[in-house]
Amino acid sequence: MSIVTRFAPSPTGYLHIGGARTALYSWLHARQNRGRFVLRIEDTDRERSTDEAVAAILDAMAWLDLDHDDEIYYQTQRFGRYAEVIEQLLAEGKAYRCYSTAEEVEAMREAARARGEKPKYDGTWRPMPGKTLPEPPAGVDPVIRFATPLDGVTVIPDLVKGEITIANTELDDLIIARADGTPTYNFCVVVDDMDMGITHVIRGDDHVNNTPRQINIFKALVEGEVGDHGRLPYYAHVPMILGPDGKRLSKRHGAVGVMRYREQGFLPDALLNYLVRLGWAHGDQEIFTRGQMIEHFDIANVQGGASTFDPEKLLWVNQTHIKASAPADLVGELRWHLARFGVADTTDPRLAEIADVQKGRCKTMKEMAEQSLFLFQEVAEYEPKAVKKHIKTATPDILAEVRDTLAALDGWDREALAGAVRAVAEANALGMGKVAQPIRIALTGGPVSPSIDDTLVLLGREATLARLDRAAAAFRSLKAG
Repeated sequence: MSIVTRFAPSPTGYLHIGGARTALYSWLHARQNRGRFVLRIEDTDRERSTDEAVAAILDAMAWLDLDHDDEIYYQTQRFGRYAEVIEQLLAEGKAYRCYSTAEEVEAMREAARARGEKPKYDGTWRPMPGKTLPEPPAGVDPVIRFATPLDGVTVIPDLVKGEITIANTELDDLIIARADGTPTYNFCVVVDDMDMGITHVIRGDDHVNNTPRQINIFKALVEGEVGDHGRLPYYAHVPMILGPDGKRLSKRHGAVGVMRYREQGFLPDALLNYLVRLGWAHGDQEIFTRGQMIEHFDIANVQGGASTFDPEKLLWVNQTHIKASAPADLVGELRWHLARFGVADTTDPRLAEIADVQKGRCKTMKEMAEQSLFLFQEVAEYEPKAVKKHIKTATPDILAEVRDTLAALDGWDREALAGAVRAVAEANALGMGKVAQPIRIALTGGPVSPSIDDTLVLLGREATLARLDRAAAAFRSLKAG
């Protein structure tokens, strides 16, 4: 048996956190079983689907590196196939044309409510043995309805929730094609899953109500039982993600599109690590590499209850991943964030070294880029509080001495640089901090940076000497004034 999963977003907005977790679970199940992962864009809602949303979803999937197999499928490119299957169902008596207006259907539902029954379409146009159908009204384009079984039950052997049984009498005769001929969501999904050989449908539990309808359409099209692999798929409905207040995660909790998390400085593997743990566990392990997620993930171990999104926990996971990453693996995100801060040339060969120096000091890649800007941009101003605290009357002369000592060095390595700064401090009977902080302010504009020797190495000889000259003059002028 070859496992085939799919992620099938509707392009009506960005890829949100819940969708990303669903995609991740589907991707992991396929990759763990050496199966196929299908990406399908369910864009039949032409009023709400946009090209911008499609691009946003594809960008997010690419950034997360949730790679798909085969081509990307678009439902709007499969209308011919859907029409073919609808004609098949009509020919077999498993679907029928319905001429009831929306107002008439609503009246049927109101009447059912008045009788204390579940509101639904009453089957006026459904062919039945011995039943005479009304004469089709002139000038009315019918919808196509699926003839749902009138008795029996539909069983969903859910891999997360356990077996779910729905009486078919609870189900409506679903519209599978609108009056204008466009097919509907629940029908298209079935045809797609059937044609693409999907073996496992992993999706949010807001789809539970759709599943029995889809299973009945499946059974009308294929032979076999749910989960017999090769015909009908298994289902796994994963629970929703809640905000800290216990309500469904939404924008008011800060829930935004996946790419917004990139803008905030999260690593893709860190975000996936956090998402995989929202509903699944492997012992007490919190931090997972991508390979470990593939190795250990089991859809059957996904919990049935909702999970709570914790921004602080996500930040901790991200910081842990940054610290554990090889510097070269951080360069891509560092480059991206530097460009957002206006650094035009992000091909700098120092980026891996910068990442190595900064990764133990930063919680996000945005923070790393921001704290590294002094390496790419001239110091525009010196932080007033830092100047007031650390710049004394003798500081300009000390900086000039540091500048001359550094200029005399044959090499520009950490050991030599640290020794030179130390020599100036000792010659002036000062502690290292009394010399290092003015140097830091002169080079970066503020009192915080990597170690002085790291800062000097990364900034380089030419820029260091120029900034020390400028700062000494600026501080001398400041003290004189």
